[in-house]
Amino acid sequence: MTKTADLFNSKSQGDFRPLADRMRPVTVDEFVGQVHLLGVDKPLRQAVETGHIHSMVFWGPPGTGKTTLAHIIAKTIQAQFLSLSAVLSGVKDIRAAIEQARQEREMHDTATVLFVDEVHRFNKAQQDAFLPFVEDGTVTFIGATTENPSFELNNALLSRARVYVLRSLQPQDIVNILKRALQDCERGLGDKNIDCPDTLQHLLAENADGDARRALNALEICSDLAQADANGKTIITDALIREVLTGTLRRFDKGGEAFYDQISALHKSVRGSNPDAALYWMARMLDGGCDPMYIARRVVRIASEDIGNADPRGIQLSLSAWDVQQRLGSPEGELALAQALVYLACAPKSNAVYKAYNAAMHDAKQQGSLDVPLHLRNAPTALMKQLDYGKKYRYAHDETANYAAGEKYFPDQMGERIYYYPTDQGLEIKIAERLVYLRNLDAKHRKMQTKTRK
Repeated sequence: MTKTADLFNSKSQGDFRPLADRMRPVTVDEFVGQVHLLGVDKPLRQAVETGHIHSMVFWGPPGTGKTTLAHIIAKTIQAQFLSLSAVLSGVKDIRAAIEQARQEREMHDTATVLFVDEVHRFNKAQQDAFLPFVEDGTVTFIGATTENPSFELNNALLSRARVYVLRSLQPQDIVNILKRALQDCERGLGDKNIDCPDTLQHLLAENADGDARRALNALEICSDLAQADANGKTIITDALIREVLTGTLRRFDKGGEAFYDQISALHKSVRGSNPDAALYWMARMLDGGCDPMYIARRVVRIASEDIGNADPRGIQLSLSAWDVQQRLGSPEGELALAQALVYLACAPKSNAVYKAYNAAMHDAKQQGSLDVPLHLRNAPTALMKQLDYGKKYRYAHDETANYAAGEKYFPDQMGERIYYYPTDQGLEIKIAERLVYLRNLDAKHRKMQTKTRK
């Protein structure tokens, strides 16, 4: 566990600390970005400046200042800062931190901020371990997470902590941070006489994907690799920056919220008949490291759920794209996936089968184990024939128009059901016409049966 005073004393730590750590802001005024939280008259800023802080959870992408803001809060209110990592800590570590907080209050009347990084990785028991001590004020709890707290944190913990959403930093915010690092002689690179033109600073910022730590790490690597000119000035070149940035992936966390948000955007772009947006979200996912096979499976799902019988070729093309991806791999297979996505986005849309299936499944679950009508059962044995299995079954191919008008196929207790309502899109126009024709035959048959009975 680490105390605030140690982290903010850059002199005592030496130059081996990473630039991103050395350049952490130490006051609210130094903090860059998150104006929606820390702007003048914003509740969080007022709470920090007045010292009336509360337990909270910072939710946002990497490099947006969650840890830094927790340090600033503790320093501003002159509290002891204890830090736990949910990756490395267990209940034993939590208890030790609570005991240290209790001793600090009893001996020095000092409050404690207990910061838990990646708090979403704690299980329910570990999260519950905080509750009594958050409740009685032994610690002020600050959690940091990149995952949606409503999915990852216990309701009991959420009810005791306010969630603040931190946003990705804008490129200009990151440029401001880089300029400060280049100019700061005490904590930054100001004493190295580095020449990094504005255009290259913007290049670093744009490739940081909203992550200040990533930008500072890249700048530090560039400064270490850069050559000095005859005048002793360290020159960072465009070629050097591009070499350092090679292979950088956009923000993407398989299984995390970013993953599900992006696949949702891709699916809804296809459903909304926007091929360009569908391609963009597919590119974002692949650029972030998503397995193309996952996208292939999702494309088949989209073809069935949102295009359906309006254009049955959609599912065939989707399966072919999946096959190409399996056979050829990347990047050739990804082009086939792109082709399928564009086709699906441009195709007529129907979720009629999707809705029909859900309705049928609902009845299957609600109606219980209803018997198959006798006339629909096979009769491979003499006993079955004696029990009237298959009796009076009408073979459709022997009937007019190859259709056994008026035949019943549902369990007797259910009566007739209609789940599938074709849309007025694509091939389903023809399907709808066919079903109307067949249902008219059913109606005529029933009318004739009624007359016969009379």
